[in-house]
Amino acid sequence: MDAAALLDIYDEALEEAHARGIGAPDDSKEAMTAAAMMLAAMDGIEDEAAYTQVQDIVAANH
Repeated sequence: MDAAALLDIYDEALEEAHARGIGAPDDSKEAMTAAAMMLAAMDGIEDEAAYTQVQDIVAANH
């Protein structure tokens, strides 16, 4: 999965968290978890590695 797709998933999950009344910093954690779960499922990598990859991509692009 490429960085743009991960950022789209992250942004969508962040919006959903806000819609449910979740604020910072929990909103970002929830969005990163959602994106990491999708990455792990799609690319078959371990959850921890997926979360780290999402953190790195979000930090570099937001």
